[in-house]
Amino acid sequence: MENFWEVNFWQIVIRSIVAFNVILVLARIIGKKQLSQLTFFHYITGITIGSIAGEITTQIDTPFFDGIVALLCWTALTLIMSFIAMKSTKIRVLVDDRPTILIQNGVINQNGLKRARLHTDELAMLLREEGVFSFDEVHYAVFETNGELSVLKKPARSPATKQDVKADCSIPPYFPTEVISDGKIVKKNLSELNLTEEWLLNKLKKKNIKNIKDVFFAQVLENGSLYVSLYNDKKGLSKKAN
Repeated sequence: MENFWEVNFWQIVIRSIVAFNVILVLARIIGKKQLSQLTFFHYITGITIGSIAGEITTQIDTPFFDGIVALLCWTALTLIMSFIAMKSTKIRVLVDDRPTILIQNGVINQNGLKRARLHTDELAMLLREEGVFSFDEVHYAVFETNGELSVLKKPARSPATKQDVKADCSIPPYFPTEVISDGKIVKKNLSELNLTEEWLLNKLKKKNIKNIKDVFFAQVLENGSLYVSLYNDKKGLSKKAN
């Protein structure tokens, strides 16, 4: 209790800043999988690296550079294992496991449920998260290695596609892309779309917008049209250009 009120303020601040930057660099090196795409292996690895960073930040008794070495070792091991998994199917299965079929040809696979350690209530919940409320709608359901459920509906229950209704299936000329942000032209995005500032200004003129600084956000849509949102009015509402 004698050290209860003692705070090593500057030491913790410096440790936190250095650990933060090290984690930032290591995270970029490891990759940028979204959290929902992480397998169990990468999830546990991320937790461990975060725990080590927390340890070297707050535990003054822990030698700082010992913690940095531990972070580097865990990162190196993660990268090595990921590289080996890319090259070897057996190692990939060992690290990430295999997807498990839970519903096959419209019938619940009880062995698959046991392997995934799920019961029917949990399966029903996973189906509802995919917008499926009836087991009878499902042709196949696969429990992926990241814990998500992939569902293939029966043909009669699947939504109609554009091909089914013989609608226009041509590929859109553009990918929806931001071209103005906070009153400034995003020149890099414009050039990637092979569009010019002159083209953008002409589009704005057609919407009676004379100054780019009036535009909060603008996006080129799939068909080449322009979505424009102006800065907020006095009531705090975002104004949309015509």
